[in-house]
Amino acid sequence: MRFTGSLVLAAMLSTVAMTAVADDRKPTPEERAKIEAALKAEGFTSWGEIELDDDKVWEVDDAKHSDGKEYDLELDPETLAITDKDPD
Repeated sequence: MRFTGSLVLAAMLSTVAMTAVADDRKPTPEERAKIEAALKAEGFTSWGEIELDDDKVWEVDDAKHSDGKEYDLELDPETLAITDKDPD
């Protein structure tokens, strides 16, 4: 009986973890084009993954600026303005 309880608990925890991951989503092609245009306008030349997080903020990983520095960024979902810029 104890083994069955452990299996049920493990299944519940994995479902919760998968749900949390599923909340983040990639941009649509139209959203991506707008985000990339905003990044280029701010002097960024390349970047990694872009996703909308649980807080409904665009996260951009490993954004390389023309000054040679790399940042993890957060963008306002409406204006695409950079709201947070952490050195990577």
